[in-house]
Amino acid sequence: MLTWIDEKGDMHVELKPADVPAEGRSLVRVVVSDREEGTKSLFYVVDLTKKREDGTYAARTMTRRAWESEVEKRRSAYLAKIAPPPPQPSPTGAPSAAQGPKKADEPPVVASDLTVIVYGADWCKPCHQAEDYLRSKGVRVVKKDVEASPEAAREMRDKLDKAGQRGGSIPVIDIRGQILVGFSTHAVDRALAKASAGTAL
Repeated sequence: MLTWIDEKGDMHVELKPADVPAEGRSLVRVVVSDREEGTKSLFYVVDLTKKREDGTYAARTMTRRAWESEVEKRRSAYLAKIAPPPPQPSPTGAPSAAQGPKKADEPPVVASDLTVIVYGADWCKPCHQAEDYLRSKGVRVVKKDVEASPEAAREMRDKLDKAGQRGGSIPVIDIRGQILVGFSTHAVDRALAKASAGTAL
């Protein structure tokens, strides 16, 4: 299993080196599904831009903390790049037209009859954030570690295939048949609302 990081700090999982795009090839985490090595405090990483003469790639170790720091660094840089400039207050103190009308706080989604499956990995911070957010909404969460369980990885890939998606970042979240790739509070809220209303699969 090959995990690469995009410029947004999102992690993506591929099965073949050829499927890793150019933007992620210089730092790729490697996990062998039937081995525990490389899944705890030390990770194995390779640079897919440097193929050796025999067609293999040299692996090196990287600490979990260094990997997570790289993810956070890319995520922070991307958010800083796309962040809108802060709104300028109007002279009267009233909201300016650019700010638009103030929205009332949305009521919390309470979906206690729902069970949501989160496919992820132990080291994946957005996976834990998704689980915590879902629980805060009163949702039962089933965690499936796609690195520790080949069966969970196959199940996740099957659901992605059926949803017409491939190689997305983790977590992959199944909300009553709605497959979300990555963690977004807005996307989760929309899917929970559909599921609660009985409009999801």
